[in-house]
Amino acid sequence: MHSRWHTRKPKKENDTSYRLYTLVSGQTRNGKITFEQYIQAAGFDSILQAANRHLLPMSDNQFQLYRQTKCSLAKQTNTFLDLEVLDISTGKRRPVGNLSGGESFKASLSLALGLSDTIAENRGGIQMDALFVDEGFGTLDSKSLEETKDALLSMSGENKLVGIISHVETLQDRIPKQILVQKTKCGSKAQVELG
Repeated sequence: MHSRWHTRKPKKENDTSYRLYTLVSGQTRNGKITFEQYIQAAGFDSILQAANRHLLPMSDNQFQLYRQTKCSLAKQTNTFLDLEVLDISTGKRRPVGNLSGGESFKASLSLALGLSDTIAENRGGIQMDALFVDEGFGTLDSKSLEETKDALLSMSGENKLVGIISHVETLQDRIPKQILVQKTKCGSKAQVELG
């Protein structure tokens, strides 16, 4: 009995170790991801959670971003960081590539803001004190422009400098503090307006 116990224990430990190894290395089934990819996906999920806090008000509560969870067997590459968007009005998910130009801009901006929030939350209080958004506003209709502007301006009240770089005149009229840059034959001129 003593010798039988001796042979079972190493085999059981070996089986357990092998199962852990195959799990961590992602070798259990098709469509599984490695441990490293699992950690990346978990981090990405927290960024998406933060991004959705910005995207929902910017999209008038129509869109939420999700990480694609179903792996396509037809694809040769891993899709564990691919994005889908939930259209709340239809209840269906679709690839982010199907978003219009304005919707895509809002989704991209929300991801940048979500990344900034996540860094601030998880890195010992590191603050992203400034955010500059360059263009993209021309793809927005007037309602979307207003929602995006309001979201960005509300952030500027949270001890954050938000700089918007734009040629869209309707947006320029709605920003209280501006640095106007005019191109002349002798070079550019800057004028500060504090509104």
